[in-house]
Parts: sequence; C-alpha cells; structure tokens
Amino acid sequence: MTSFNIKRNKKRYTALFTGLVCACSLFLSQGITALADPVTMDDRIAAQRAMAVQSNAVPNWPTGPVVTAESAILMEVDTGTILYSKNIHQKEYPASTTKILTTLIAAEQCSLDEMVTFSHDAVFDTPRDSNHIAMDVGQELTMEQCLNAILIRSANEVSFAVAEHITDTTDWSVFAEMMNERARELGCLNSNFANPNGLPDENHYTTAYDLAMIGRAFFANEMLCKITMTRRLEIPASDTIPETKLENNNMQLIPGGTYAYENLVGCKTGYTSSARYCLVSCAEKDGMRLICVVLRDESPMQYEDTISLFNYGFSNFVKVNVSQTETKYNIDDSRAFYGGTDIFGSSRPLLALNKDDYVVMPRTATFDDTESTINYQTEDADQAAVITYTYHGVKIGSVRVDFVEDESEQHVFDTPRDSSEDTAADKNSPKSVIFINIMRVLIIPVVLGAAFLILCLVRALLKNFQFSFGGRRFKRRRRRKRPKRPNRFRDYDY
Repeated sequence: MTSFNIKRNKKRYTALFTGLVCACSLFLSQGITALADPVTMDDRIAAQRAMAVQSNAVPNWPTGPVVTAESAILMEVDTGTILYSKNIHQKEYPASTTKILTTLIAAEQCSLDEMVTFSHDAVFDTPRDSNHIAMDVGQELTMEQCLNAILIRSANEVSFAVAEHITDTTDWSVFAEMMNERARELGCLNSNFANPNGLPDENHYTTAYDLAMIGRAFFANEMLCKITMTRRLEIPASDTIPETKLENNNMQLIPGGTYAYENLVGCKTGYTSSARYCLVSCAEKDGMRLICVVLRDESPMQYEDTISLFNYGFSNFVKVNVSQTETKYNIDDSRAFYGGTDIFGSSRPLLALNKDDYVVMPRTATFDDTESTINYQTEDADQAAVITYTYHGVKIGSVRVDFVEDESEQHVFDTPRDSSEDTAADKNSPKSVIFINIMRVLIIPVVLGAAFLILCLVRALLKNFQFSFGGRRFKRRRRRKRPKRPNRFRDYDY
C-alpha cells in the first residue's frame, strides 16, 4: 500500500514539476519577446489606424473609413475598379486566406466525386495545434467533402491531401508552382505561395490587391461561395471514415454569426501569430458586387472593418451603363474619322457600344467628369476598339466598341430619347457623333473603284483596237468579194 502511494505521489510530483517548467518557459519566452518588441498591441493598432489611405488622396473621391487593418482594399468585381486602397501592394502573410486559391484550382481541375487519399505526410506534417478534422493515414474523402472541410473548418491536412492528389506527389512545392502560375494568370503582381494552406513560411506572401484579384475568380464560382456560407460541416461515416465528423464554421460574418452581413456572397478567414487576422469576402447589393480584403488586422476589427468598407462602397458609388450615357467621343487617332453628321447620308453607323459594359463612379460625379482613351488593338474579331474611362487618374471601367450586325442594334453614341421631347429640344440637343475607322470603311470602296476603272480601260483599249485594225481588214475583204459590174458596151456591136 505504501509502495503504491509513493508511486502515485511520484507521478503527481513529476506532472507538477513538468507543469512548472512549462509555465516558467512560457513566462520567460513572453518576457524576452516583450523586451525585444516593446510595442504593445494597442500601440500597433493605433499606428495602423494612423496609416495613410491612398484612395482618400484622389480629388473629389469619397472619403473612406479609418480601418485597423495594415492593408485593405475594396474592389468592384466586374470592372476591377478600386474604390478603397490602403497599402494594397504591401506584402503580407495571408494565413488561411491562401485556401481560396487552393480550392479554386481544385474546383477547376477535379470532379467532385474524385476520391482523395490521405498520406502520412499530409497527416503528420500538419501541426496538431492548427485547424484540422483529425484525418488518419489511408482514409479517404471525396473532393466535394475536401472542399467543404477546407472552406468551412479550414482543415490544413485536407489542403495538403488535395495538393498531393492534384499533383500526384507529396512534394508540395509542385503544387505551389501551380498556385503561382494561376495567380499570375489572374493578375497577381506581388505574390509567392509556398504551400496550399498558408501555414507560416517566410517565402509565403501576397498582397491585398492580389487576393482581391484571386477573389474575383473564386467568388464567381457559386459552389465555392455556397460552401463558405455553410454553418456546419458534416462528413458521414463510411468504409474509410469510422466516425461521423461534425465541425462548426467559426466565421462570424455569415448568417447566424455575431457580425452577420445580409448582403454577403462568400468569405474566408485566416489567422497565424505572424499574419494576425485576415479576411477576404464578397457582397452584392443593387446589382453591384464588391470584394473586400483586410490583412494584418486584429479581432474583432477584421469584421468591423469589412462591414464598414462594404457600407462605404454601396453608399458612395454607382454603376453607370456607358451605352446609355455616352453621347460624344473625340478620337485623336489618325486612322479614325469623326464628325457631327453621317458621311454616308442616311446610312446607319457601322459601330455600336456594347450594352453590357459600364463604369463605376462616385455618386457625386457626372459622366462628363470622366476622361477616356481608345485602343484599337483588340483580340476579338467582332470588336473595333475598347474605350477605357478614368476619373482623376483612377480607372473606373471600359466599354467595347462592336461591329453592328443587327439593324435594331443601338448605334455608336446614340442616346435613348424620350418620345415626349419636342422638335425644338431635339434641335438644341448635341448631335450624335459618328465614329468610323477610315481604314476599314474605305478599303472596300477603293478596291471596287480601282477594279471598275481597270475594266473600263481594258474595254476602251479593246474597242479602239478593233476599229483601227479590224476595220481595214474588213474593207479589203469586202472589195475582194464584191462582184464585177457588167460592161454595158461589151455585149453590143455597133
């Protein structure tokens, strides 16, 4: 009995001693860190809130809110117009927001019913204190279940397994190369991805602008958006999964969350001690879809900053259809013709503005305040040019100039008019300007005219030739064939 008590006490003392050692180590490490970095969280928050907001320096641009995030951007999805910018090209650690690129690649390259097998590396290279769903070696999930696990529970070992499945290798640098290539295709400028889940790596970084560009493709996928809005992950037991897995989505911006946003389309969070709190999200209201990215933020300010930026965007900006607004355009290019009347009289114009294109402008601005440039180098054979619009140097959208094929198509720079307007108003209103590419318009008439002149010349030459040479031959032939007249004196004897 005494021996048993001694052994039991020894275990207690050992556990107590181990706990004291750990506590002392933690205290010392925190103390050393505090000495090395005397800046407190409050100081860092104050410093980040005092950072300049570059979009606020644009003349007549709506003043954006003060946010805690070190980097932040608000972008309109279709035009790419940047409504709010704060250090948008500064390199930051993205943490688990990396997974929007991982899942986008998986959705683009794999079918949802493909089976993903978990390797030893995928399971045991995932830190136990990071997000996971406790998968074991040899277990399998469908790709659809993997996407749900990554986006709802931010499972790191599932991200590893998906990367291995796509590249057919356990070397995650192969998948990282694929990520970087896809990022460049999407318009990223300052990113380098080293792993599929955003675990700490000094060579794994991106920017608020680059994440917004990736987000334009990610949030265009309805399935991925729907997954991010799901409150709970449920993976039923199967032949390779002995127990049902139930996990909650900790995102506070989705329905049911503390900071639920009613116009939300989708979102993905991220956190590491070096990246701090990150959030990529998308919202839509009144037909305008916006993407918000906040990096190196603090909790719960990442939610508050995001909501503040969304409200700022929807309140201060509006979409303007170019084909219904543009009434004139001056072209300085020598290849183009413009004027106040149609050079072909009553003929219809050859070009038309695309009806689906629009710009995003401050509500306080007018379309006349914009500046525009034209580019004739287009890859689409059905387009003559692309007109790009800016407002005080900020690109706000563009419109395609299409060749007109349908008689009912609205012609270039035609403005819809109210039938109630009287004739006097029509006379006083500015006339539509006809924009014609002279090289394309005149090439066919010139060729036809030249061919007609050549035909006339050849015909005239042939005619003259016949009259000058053929006429003389005809006269000689006629004289030879003419019968001799009888001599009236020969047949009579006087």
